Amino acid sequence: MTTVPTTGQVADESAIRAFVEARHAQPHDLLGQHLGPGGLTITAYRPMARSVRAHLGDGSFVNLHHAHDGVWTGTAGSVTATQDYRLLTTWDDGVEHEADDPYRFAPTLGEIDRHLFNEGRHEKLWTILGSHVRRYGGPLGDVHGVSFAVWAPRAKTVHVTGDFNGWDKVSHPMRRLGESGVWELFIPDASEGMNYQYAVRDEAGHLVLHTDPMAQRTEVAPQQAAIVTESHYTWGDDDWMGQRASANPHDGPMSTYEVHLGSWRQGSSYRDLAEHLVNYVKDLGFTHVELLPVMEHPFVPSWGYHVTNYYAPTSRFGSPDDFRYFVDRMHQNGIGVILDWVPGHFATDPWALAKFDGQALYEHADPRKGWHQEWGSFIFDLGRNEVRNFLVANALYWFEEFHADGLRVDGVASMLYLDYSRKPGEWVPNSYGGRENLEAVQMLQEVNATAYRRYPGIVTIAEESTSWSGVTATTTKGGLGFGFKWNMGWMNDALRYLGQDPIYRQYHHNSMTFALMYAFTENFVLPISHDEVVHGKGSLLRKAPGTRDEQLATLRAFLAYMWSHPGKQLIFMGCEFAQESEWADGRSLDWWLLDQPAHYRVHALVKDMNAIYRSNRAMWEFDNDPAGFRWLNADDAAHDTFSYLRYGSGDRASDAPVMAVVVNFSGQTHQPYRVGVPRGGRWRVVLDTAGYRPDSPSSAGLVLQADSQSWDNQPYAVNVTVPALSSVWLVPEDEGT
Repeated sequence: MTTVPTTGQVADESAIRAFVEARHAQPHDLLGQHLGPGGLTITAYRPMARSVRAHLGDGSFVNLHHAHDGVWTGTAGSVTATQDYRLLTTWDDGVEHEADDPYRFAPTLGEIDRHLFNEGRHEKLWTILGSHVRRYGGPLGDVHGVSFAVWAPRAKTVHVTGDFNGWDKVSHPMRRLGESGVWELFIPDASEGMNYQYAVRDEAGHLVLHTDPMAQRTEVAPQQAAIVTESHYTWGDDDWMGQRASANPHDGPMSTYEVHLGSWRQGSSYRDLAEHLVNYVKDLGFTHVELLPVMEHPFVPSWGYHVTNYYAPTSRFGSPDDFRYFVDRMHQNGIGVILDWVPGHFATDPWALAKFDGQALYEHADPRKGWHQEWGSFIFDLGRNEVRNFLVANALYWFEEFHADGLRVDGVASMLYLDYSRKPGEWVPNSYGGRENLEAVQMLQEVNATAYRRYPGIVTIAEESTSWSGVTATTTKGGLGFGFKWNMGWMNDALRYLGQDPIYRQYHHNSMTFALMYAFTENFVLPISHDEVVHGKGSLLRKAPGTRDEQLATLRAFLAYMWSHPGKQLIFMGCEFAQESEWADGRSLDWWLLDQPAHYRVHALVKDMNAIYRSNRAMWEFDNDPAGFRWLNADDAAHDTFSYLRYGSGDRASDAPVMAVVVNFSGQTHQPYRVGVPRGGRWRVVLDTAGYRPDSPSSAGLVLQADSQSWDNQPYAVNVTVPALSSVWLVPEDEGT
């Protein structure tokens, strides 16, 4: 054992004082190893130590001398190169403890990464910021630890504190990397599963603990720490991902079941849901599930729409790998997963994103642009490159790391308009004097263009309730670039019509036909979402008037109308079995209703409709094209009845898939009801919603012969019985289902 002669360094007292007072912004300038004309100097912080020495990679040892306030230093004049080394510290126990030194390591992110971030163009931001388990080799053995990196450009200092240092806010200051605003530190021997936070000191000297904005796992509120994590999951969805990449979902079947994970079956974990929810959705035949936000949020009744950690699936239901397992099992069973994403506003909790470096950072400083008056939350400052990058990369993160098949973007209208929910004088016009939020438009276009480029086969869906033009137009044509838009106009008109007594519906007939005036101006999803069955609006069942039998019949007819209407369909959980009570996030669905035949038959109807829907191209191939729809009779207000054709590709006169639909929202049976059809021969009834009333006869399977007397501007016609409050679907006999 060789001990290299050392000299006590004349330490920079002001630097040591700044360090121990947690005010040193460049701790690596003081600590670690520094090669100079006098040799190699090693400086370490070891408060209350009795002795400290360094074991160098060449096998020699360097004694360190106590400067003051726990800072030890020593210079080895004969050492002319930097070394791998370990610190050997003796405290009052008299035992020498070996540990690595965080301050001997080079930065874990380079200049290119920082440049891309500051330019707003780092598409995999989560790989450089946040916490990451890292492993390095060296002469003294492999090093295992965790790197931490966080953006806080106006902070005076940032310290990382956590399980690895007893939550000491002084011992691990981070270094600021140039003018990037990024602070970084690698801590040897920190490991996966450890909790941590950042202690951020602002310009006024206030020290505030924040969770990591880039954390990929966190504690469950009210706990506030981020958790070091890395994935050990092996995916088994190669077949699904390969098929997805070669398909165009916009022209395919999409029947979506919207789910709030916390109340579908309360108490379920991701692993539980990977069995029970997967089996349930598969049995019903839905093509996709859409999950209310799974990103971490502290307030359960927000349903996830007030997010604190955009990169962390909520820990309420398990680990990130548990969530990967859930998505994987969905994919292995042929079900796509769409996630709600909330870039329009974020939670105000002071330990999260709010005033992260002591001032408005992620949020806009001007409350006229940075405060959401309707939802009581902060609005992202999309004029900052780094904030825009944070959101764009976050969208990509869910596609990349969790194999999401789509993002439904919440509250797009609130992002697009600077005067959204504001009175005159409460908003700031854009540079052209208009009310359009140009920065939000740019960010949404970037998200959509990048996501569709990187992940073929995915979808993005806008919740957008205004007449903004080109929501689903490509960005190359000046559109926002979404794949789909929720048809809020259809939803509002249809539910308003549904709420009328049948004897008055004839006076509101155009509420149901108006949607076809604009049905092909965008790519639409028809949403009956969580927003329609909460906050006093009642369940979908209770929106219809009349007796319970009449309500159930109306619901069955409406669902069949919805499934056959141009546009992809989405219903919220519980609607599939006529949930009676309004949805509440604090309890499970009323599963006991499935023991009642009337409700079970609604469930059976949805299952049958999905099977017919998925197997018949006429119901989805031309959802976004006028060629897929033709009115038979849009004007039969006197009978509260609507009839139309749906087409797939091919020769309409011979081989194109076609379905005839008749919907009777009146209280009277129409017998017979004459319906025009495009072909002669035999037509089979494949769905009769009246037959799903317990013990009620059904016309499903009935074959009708078309006669050659033209009707509804079609060359042939059939006479069909359409019971009160029912829908009937017919297809040519030679088309199978």
